[in-house]
Amino acid sequence: MRFGDDLTATEGKLAGLEQARRAFLDPLNLPDTDVPAGGKENNAVVREVGQRPEFRFTPRDHVSIARRLGLVDHERGTKLGGSGFWLYRGNGALLEWALLNYFVAAHVRDGYEFMLPPHVLTFAAGYTAGQFPKFADEVFALEQGEQGPERFLLPTAETALVNPHRDETLPEAELPKRYVAYTPCYRKEAGGYRTAERGTLRGHQFNKVELFQFTHPDASDAAHAELLGKAEELVQELNLHYRITRLAAGDTSAAMAKTYDVEVWLPSVGAYVEVSSVSNARDYQAGRANIRCRPRQGKSAYLHTLNASGLATSRLVPAILEQHQRADGTVDVPEVLRKWIPSGVLAAPLSP
Repeated sequence: MRFGDDLTATEGKLAGLEQARRAFLDPLNLPDTDVPAGGKENNAVVREVGQRPEFRFTPRDHVSIARRLGLVDHERGTKLGGSGFWLYRGNGALLEWALLNYFVAAHVRDGYEFMLPPHVLTFAAGYTAGQFPKFADEVFALEQGEQGPERFLLPTAETALVNPHRDETLPEAELPKRYVAYTPCYRKEAGGYRTAERGTLRGHQFNKVELFQFTHPDASDAAHAELLGKAEELVQELNLHYRITRLAAGDTSAAMAKTYDVEVWLPSVGAYVEVSSVSNARDYQAGRANIRCRPRQGKSAYLHTLNASGLATSRLVPAILEQHQRADGTVDVPEVLRKWIPSGVLAAPLSP
């Protein structure tokens, strides 16, 4: 009987130590040694690509263009979902859908397996991704538990794609595993009336195509370069001026060791806005998920996980409207999207 009591007490101590270990280690994913210290003031522009558009007329901002051409209906979007939501309609819906089709087709062509994951995820999924426990208050929780949200709406497809191989050991011969997913993203944060947040730049729901890779640690850096190249290629094909920025440690997500942002130029705000974050978590997420690689020789080890937006549409649409606008108020549709918008131009709908 005494042995049983001792065992129970020891198990209780172990549980407490495990909880303390998790609380200490959960937020820790050290940045790579070449990542600059400090906050966003130390972000470094790696390169700019293309020329900033210049206009021989007074350019309009994306909000007025979208309203004039009947592309985005903010008033009725608010009527449906409340503040922070909008409604794509007509050519605006076609443009949004064209972007998503183009992105998915490009990634599938390049060997990524297409997935449509659930939009409702469990606490374990959020923990694996690094969302919980630190950022539990930032998601739309459907059910609360003792640890945090037991079920929640996914904030990005990355949170889903890191989880299919949880508690699995993958043979090295099967790596890398490359996945692409389309999902809406649901976030508590929303835009305001500031110019830099108006329109579809920030809201509670937006669409995104996400890329994800599981790789052998030795191939991690090459995979990161591949993902960055894919995100850049898409922006180039849309004929948009953009830049690449390497984030400083304080501006990098807590779960990531290194991140590059792909940022497009938005003339109306005189600034660049991020349309893709390309990140390497190293073995941080794999350690939380117990995802290992079985090498051809030697012992198993945690593999590496990487993700990239490929791409987020709610900021691309404003960039297309502003960078491709014409003096007559219409907007040129990028060549790669004309399969879905044959007219090749966004114009005001005809009056009935």
